[in-house]
Amino acid sequence: MTEPHPVSPEGTPPTVPQLDVRAAEPPVADTPPPTGGFADRPPGYPSALVWLRAGILRDWRGVLGAFAATWFYLPIALLLAFWGGLSFAAFGLFAGGFGADDQVPQVLRDAPLIGPLLEAFLTRSGGVLGGVVGFVVGFLVGFLTVLVLPWLGTADEPLALVTGLVGTVVAAALIGVLYTLYRVLLEPRLLVVSGARQPSRREDARLRPVLDDCARRLGLPSVPRLLMEDDPVLSNARTYARHVVVTTAVLSEPEDEIAALLSHELVHWRTGDEITSAFVRGVGLPLTLAHALPTWLMRTFPHPATNLVVFLFFWPVLLTMRYVVLPLHARDVRAAEYRADLGAVLTGHVDGMRRILERRLSFESGRSGWDEAVCATHPPHELRLDVLERATVAGVPAGVSEPVTVERLFGHTGPVGTRRTWLLVGALVLVACVGTGGLGVAQWAFFRPQAAVGGYFSALADRDSDAALGFLSDQSSVTDRKLLAQLLRGKGYQPPTDVEISALERDGDSATATVAYRLAGERNTATLTLRRDDDATAGLFHGWQLSGGLIPLDAPVAGPGVRLNGVELPAATEGPALVLLPGRYTAIGPSSALSETPTETVTVGPGQSAATLQLVPVLKPAAIEAVEARVRTWLDECAKQTVAAPPGCPFRYYGGSAQKVTWKILEYPKLAVELTGPASAEVATPYETQGKVQVSGTTTYFGTSSPFTEEDAFTVAGVATADGDNVAFRPAAN
Repeated sequence: MTEPHPVSPEGTPPTVPQLDVRAAEPPVADTPPPTGGFADRPPGYPSALVWLRAGILRDWRGVLGAFAATWFYLPIALLLAFWGGLSFAAFGLFAGGFGADDQVPQVLRDAPLIGPLLEAFLTRSGGVLGGVVGFVVGFLVGFLTVLVLPWLGTADEPLALVTGLVGTVVAAALIGVLYTLYRVLLEPRLLVVSGARQPSRREDARLRPVLDDCARRLGLPSVPRLLMEDDPVLSNARTYARHVVVTTAVLSEPEDEIAALLSHELVHWRTGDEITSAFVRGVGLPLTLAHALPTWLMRTFPHPATNLVVFLFFWPVLLTMRYVVLPLHARDVRAAEYRADLGAVLTGHVDGMRRILERRLSFESGRSGWDEAVCATHPPHELRLDVLERATVAGVPAGVSEPVTVERLFGHTGPVGTRRTWLLVGALVLVACVGTGGLGVAQWAFFRPQAAVGGYFSALADRDSDAALGFLSDQSSVTDRKLLAQLLRGKGYQPPTDVEISALERDGDSATATVAYRLAGERNTATLTLRRDDDATAGLFHGWQLSGGLIPLDAPVAGPGVRLNGVELPAATEGPALVLLPGRYTAIGPSSALSETPTETVTVGPGQSAATLQLVPVLKPAAIEAVEARVRTWLDECAKQTVAAPPGCPFRYYGGSAQKVTWKILEYPKLAVELTGPASAEVATPYETQGKVQVSGTTTYFGTSSPFTEEDAFTVAGVATADGDNVAFRPAAN
C-alpha cells in the first residue's frame, strides 16, 4: 500500500499519485448548464438524448433478463410448474409404489440374479423413483405450458408469431423508456416524497466544498443537486439520475472519507448508472411492481414469521427476481461499482475509500426492495480493495498498469450517431414506413369488411359460386358444391345488382353492414353480419367473412321433373336442406298427361332466413276430356253387357229375375276431376250432372213373362292416372 499523501502548507487536499493516475484539468464551461426537466444532468453528453441513450443501451443482459422474466410470465410458469410437479409426484409415488414391478419385462424378471435384484430395487424404491420422475415431468409440463400457451394460436402462422414477438419487444421497450423518463423528470418530487430534503446552510458549508473539489478533480464542470436524508446512525449515500442523497450521519465522518464517498457517487452520476437501472426496471415493470409489495412488507415488518408468510405467498416473484433478473443485471452493477471506486483514485482519496471499505459492509443503501436487491449484488469489499490496490501500487502484473484517467473512467461520449449510422437508420425507417404503409394499404383495400361485402356480391355477379363461398363463414353447410355452381350458371339466374353499402358498424371482431341492392327489378335493403377471420392470409392480414350468406330452400315438391334454372333438383331426403346463394331463380315443375306446373320464380335476398318454392301443378284442359273419354269407353263396355248387374259397373237392375237384358246410355255424366298429385286425380260425379241409363228386358212372374223398360240415374267415381302420354281410369269399388 502507498504511503499517505502529504498535505501542503496551505492545507490543500493531497495530490493524486502520479504513478498511475492522471488528474483532469478543470474544464472551461463553454455551454450553459442544462435547465428545465433535465437540469442537473451530468456533463459530457452533447444532449439529453445521448445521455439517455448511453444509459439505456449499456446493460443488455439486465434488459434481456427483465424482459424474459416479465413478458414470458416466468413467475406464473414457476408457480404452475411447482404445483404440476407436486401433482405428478403424488401420482408417480402411488403408481410406482404399487405397480412398478409389473412394468418390468418378463424376460428381465426371469433372468437369474438380475430379475430378483431389479424386483427388490423396485419394491423398495419404486414409489420414490416414481415420485421423482413424476415431479420432474410435472414441473416441465407446467413450466412449458405457461411459456407455450400464449403462442399456440400462431403455430400455423409463422409471421404472426414474429409480429407478436416484435410487438412484445416494442411494448416492453416503450414502457421502459416511458418509465425512465418518468423517473428522470419527476425525480425531485419522488425524492421529496421519500424523505429527502434540501441541505441546511451548515450541511451545505460542510459538503459543498468537498463535492465541488471532487468534481473539479474528475473534470466535471457541474455537480448533481445535493439532498439530505435524516439518519444520524448510518453513513450512506445514493446517486440518482440528477441528485445525490446523503444521510446526516456522513457529516460526522472524516473529510477524506467524505471526499472518497462523494467521488464514488459522482462517477455513478457521470456515467448514468441510474438511467441503466431505471430502464431495466421499466422493461420489467409488472414484475418490479409485484416484487415491491413483498419486499416492502419484509422491510416494514422485519420478523422471521412475516418473512415466511410473505415468501409463501410471493415466492415465484422473489425467486424470479433473485435468480434470473438480478444475476443478469449484476454484471453491469459490479462493473459500475469497480468503476466508481476508481473515482477516489482519480481525486486522490484512495485512503479514505480504503478505510470505508475495510470498516463497512456497504455505504449505499436502497429506498426500495429493488434498490436493496441491487445493493446485495455489489462485489465483495475485498475484491474492491484489491482493485484499488492494483490501481495505486507499483509493481502490479501486466494488464492492470494502465493509468486511471478521465478518458478511461468515463470514455468518450459522442453524438447520437455518425452520418453513416443516421443514413442507415434513415434507410431502415424509410423501408419500415414504406412496408408498413404498403401493408396498411393492402389491409384497407382487400381485407376490410367492405372488401368482403363487395367481393361477395362481385362473385355473385360473375356467377362464381366457389368465390362467393370463400367469403362465407358457413360454407361447410354446402353438401353439393357442383349443384350450387350449376344453379348459378343456369339460364334463369339473376344476381343482385346496384349493390351499395349504406352503413357499416364495427365492434371488435364483428361488424354489421347495411346493404342496398336491386333484385328482380325492385330496390331492397338487407343487414349482413360479418366476423373477422381467425386465419391470416400470408400470416399478416385477417379478412372478414359473412355469416348467414347461405339460404336454405324449402321445396314441397322435389324429385324427378323439378328443375331450378334448368337443373334438376335431387329428390327430397332427410338431411341438410338445399341451400342457395342470393339471387333470382326460375323453377319448373314436373308435367304429365294429367297436369302441368306453371313456371315460378324464387327470389332469395341476402340475409334472408329461408326461401320457399311453391310448385303447384294444375289440371290440363285436355286432361278432363281425356278422362271423360276413358270413362265413356268404360261405360260403353258396361252397357254392352246383358246381365242385370254388370260387374264393376256403376248401374244395375233391381227388379228381380230378368232375361234378355239390354242397357243403353241415355246421358253420360259430367265429371269433376281434382288433382291429387302431378300424375293422379280423383274422379267424381256431381249430383246435378249424373248420367242416365235405360235398361230393357223381360221378367217372369208366376210363369208369365212380361217385358219392361226403365230409366235410372247413376254416378261415376274413381281415380285417373297418367300413363305416359295417355290417361288411365280405375273405377272405385261399388
